[in-house]
Amino acid sequence: MFNKFIAAILPYFPKKFIWIFSRAYISGETIDDAMRVSKELNSKNIKVTLDVLGEFIKTLEEAEENKKEYLNLIDVSFKNHINGNFSVKPTSFGLLIDKEVCYTHIREIVAKAASLKSFIRIDMEDSPTTDDEIALFRRLKAEFPANVGLVLQAYLKRTYNDLEQMMDLNSPEIPVNYRLCKGIYVEHESIAYKKYEDINQHYLEDLEYIFKNKIYVGIATHDKPLIEGAYRLIKKYNVPKNMYEFQMLYGVTPKLRESVVNEGHNMRVYVPFGKQWFGYSTRRLKENPKMASHIIKAVFYKG
Repeated sequence: MFNKFIAAILPYFPKKFIWIFSRAYISGETIDDAMRVSKELNSKNIKVTLDVLGEFIKTLEEAEENKKEYLNLIDVSFKNHINGNFSVKPTSFGLLIDKEVCYTHIREIVAKAASLKSFIRIDMEDSPTTDDEIALFRRLKAEFPANVGLVLQAYLKRTYNDLEQMMDLNSPEIPVNYRLCKGIYVEHESIAYKKYEDINQHYLEDLEYIFKNKIYVGIATHDKPLIEGAYRLIKKYNVPKNMYEFQMLYGVTPKLRESVVNEGHNMRVYVPFGKQWFGYSTRRLKENPKMASHIIKAVFYKG
């Protein structure tokens, strides 16, 4: 209870305190920081997904700036020979302001990536945006079938049905590409599973459906029981290594990540960076309240 209380009030602390926690989970504020961390991970045979932090913008001018930042990020990443791809949040490009503007911006980013034979992952955000983000994904995949993927959240009760409804996008030549995660947004129990056991059960049900239907998947989890469950399903369906990868967040469970790599599985690490790191950090705190006590200890130790 104490950790949860601290996690709840930490967002109201000065940002320099939150940074004590954040610096372990964010590559930094600049693109140079992201390149440095990406090269370190690549040197360990780990691919990356680069993400500029920020979402839920208020103006279309911000959307335009975010688009330019991503186009530059793609250029800089290729100049630095980074083995990775890119992740975008549609609300950062105006999804909640003007859907067509959002589509136009993200289409330009996907087209840029496609011209370099790269890939863009469309993040899934909170439930009010789910239908719009699936529609956006469908529209982009029709034009760029091999260069765009989507995130799905296993704690949403709709996800298994979404998988079934999107089977028309899958083909042996170009499998549809999903990132399957648990989900971190606070959702009502009427639409989302809340218990740890229920979420894990449905995660593995979704993953089994994916493997059965020969869909490419990023198995995004830091939960050892889920990783072990994934191992069993990979063996059960004899899934080739070119049809899946494990994915983790930068700075989270590095020993578990190393064990997955040592088992011979492909690994990709999500590398966030940017000046808008505060919201990302506070969500990580809510997801892992135990970290709150470490921040308090660090603050007093440094003081």
